[in-house]
Amino acid sequence: MDPSRTDSPVVDVLGVGFGPANLALAIVVTEHNETGEGPPLTAEFLERKPAFDWHGGMLIEGATMQVAFLKDLATLRNPVSRFGFVPYLHARDRLVDFINHKVLYPSRVEFHDYLSWCAGQLDHLVRYGHEMVSARPVAEDGVVTHFEVVARDADQGELVVRKARNLVLAPGLVPRMPSGLEVSAHIRHSSTTLHDLARLDASGRTPRRFVVLGAGQSAAEVADHLHRSYPAADVHAVFSRFGYSQADDSPFANRIFDPSAVDDFHAAPPQVKDTLFGYHANTNYSVVDVDLIEEMYRRIYEDKIVGVERLSLHNVSVLRDVQESDDSVKLTVHHLASGHSTDLEADLLVCATGYRAADPLDLLGPAGDLLGRDAEGRLLVEREYRVATAAEVQAGVYLCGATEHSHGITSSLLSNAAVRAGEILGSVLDRGRAADPAVARQDVAPVSSH
Repeated sequence: MDPSRTDSPVVDVLGVGFGPANLALAIVVTEHNETGEGPPLTAEFLERKPAFDWHGGMLIEGATMQVAFLKDLATLRNPVSRFGFVPYLHARDRLVDFINHKVLYPSRVEFHDYLSWCAGQLDHLVRYGHEMVSARPVAEDGVVTHFEVVARDADQGELVVRKARNLVLAPGLVPRMPSGLEVSAHIRHSSTTLHDLARLDASGRTPRRFVVLGAGQSAAEVADHLHRSYPAADVHAVFSRFGYSQADDSPFANRIFDPSAVDDFHAAPPQVKDTLFGYHANTNYSVVDVDLIEEMYRRIYEDKIVGVERLSLHNVSVLRDVQESDDSVKLTVHHLASGHSTDLEADLLVCATGYRAADPLDLLGPAGDLLGRDAEGRLLVEREYRVATAAEVQAGVYLCGATEHSHGITSSLLSNAAVRAGEILGSVLDRGRAADPAVARQDVAPVSSH
């Protein structure tokens, strides 16, 4: 197929990725169209996965959310939205049960079910199994009016083209592996933990030892889960800190996730942004919920009482000499303070070493040349999440994620998903549609990237 020609219509909004961020956008567009207030918008979303999924490899039994249930995909923006968590509970016939449960933070499994419930109502807007390849700006009379987006259809094995006046990129996070290590049979990232354990169980092997690298919430959850689920196996947790650090979820610190905090952060000078990150990194990065810390400490203590050490914590330590064989992975745990080293052989090394934001420029191709950058070469993102462009670029590129440098710590988190979606919608509406009929003509030439 020649992807340079297509008869597809030009939609107002094309979302790339269909995780919680663009799911919230699909909700706000749907609600806007249902109200009949203002011009209706056309929207479509591309998702490379074959179906909706949100961190499916980390839906560990007992793991809870770190955000309150009212920070769902709609409530902070529209408290009476039919897509809120409370309507979801009512639809699932669990509203009274949830109230009696007296919890503010639902389980991760339940929140995934809520997200899936929302996504299921918006299936008609999503093209699953479609991965964006690049975008080409299209111009008439010197004005860039829309983009042609090339995507790969996994089912058909071909390239397709979609057209849009505005792109909203939500490519999500990319698992980060330690330097020198790659994902392999016995070396995995924590994001796929449950899938990896299912394969291990299906092999019929009885694991003897696991090693978990990392000091954050995911690392602690994985170590705890392995210790509970494999009573015949040892679990070794390795991290460079002295101990797991408690996440600061106190009321005043949590204000860093408030919608109004985004205004303050975006308007602040660079040195103030850096200071705020330094002060409040312990609300989200390399920290663990205190309940989990206390539970793991209790379990280690009880193991000592009965003379069994199945959960070992190697603090102030790093991994060295990681070597993989057909049946296991051999590694050395080096204690930085004493210089002492311990050799271990494990069935699985789980690297709970975090994520990095996917680079939007990797997706955009020629369209990326139109986007403004700051003094450090980062994308220059306006308050309403639109990337700055020259005046002749009428079409918009919006970011959901990869905006920590401009919008603060909430960039990749759920806390502001609902409000951010509303702000993006407001920006699209304020800028108006590209109403020129020439936009729809099939003979409009893509702008040269040179």
